[in-house]
Amino acid sequence: MRKLFYFLAVLSVFASCEDVIEVDVPSDTPRLSVDGLVRIQDSSTVTNIQIKVSVTSSFFEPSPPANLDQITITNLDADSSENIMVLIEEEEGSGVYEKLVDNRLLREGRLVLQINYQDENYLARTEFVPTVPITKLEQGTQTLFSGDETELVVAFDDAPDRDDFYIFDFDFDEFLVTEDEFYKGQKFEFSYFYDSDIEAGQEIDISILGADEGFYNYMNQLIVQAGGDQGPFQTPAATVRGNIINVTNIDNDEVFDNVEQPDNFVLGYFAVVQEYKETITIE
Repeated sequence: MRKLFYFLAVLSVFASCEDVIEVDVPSDTPRLSVDGLVRIQDSSTVTNIQIKVSVTSSFFEPSPPANLDQITITNLDADSSENIMVLIEEEEGSGVYEKLVDNRLLREGRLVLQINYQDENYLARTEFVPTVPITKLEQGTQTLFSGDETELVVAFDDAPDRDDFYIFDFDFDEFLVTEDEFYKGQKFEFSYFYDSDIEAGQEIDISILGADEGFYNYMNQLIVQAGGDQGPFQTPAATVRGNIINVTNIDNDEVFDNVEQPDNFVLGYFAVVQEYKETITIE
């Protein structure tokens, strides 16, 4: 699905030829790729954490799941009897590591993700980020360029007492980011357009996610580089560094800058955020 919000595709037509051309495709050192976005919904008191970990492969090939030695999330401010959450690969070979936990352990305190893989240790820090509900979601009648686009009109009320960053999930691996610099404490309404692939009767899930400034910047870079055609945790055309770093040779738990090995890091991001979700049926 193309994201018309960002660009128009420009097509060039070339005459066919029979020559075989060998193309050198980009290559990079295989590294872990982590889908570490944990969404917390107020409608439930527990959350089934699911973190997907894979290993980047050569160009044009799928990334196989990673067989980790261990993956944990620790709440540094929780009682020591329950602060470490060990995630388990319930389906062997899936690369999806899960744990059902009380939302209280995710909403309060400093959270640390730790991954052990092939004698290397990786770590990321975050804290829960709240958001606000969607107050309006309806289908509009406007179009953009071809006349076949589907418009959704979305609105929400920004919280007046904090600086907020928002990430919208428009289904189909389509995302949009915005910050409240110019509408702080006000109602904000905007339109989002899908192309003609959307059909009448189709249900679409729309989510608003909280984000801190670091996650907002990461998603913004990734959306721009991906051109809107892939999700935020697939391997981008150019490497976007997230917040998961290699700490194998770091012996000071107050220092997490891995300056001695700047190229040894993980693709992806660890974030724990509040989510409000609405569903609309296209007419």
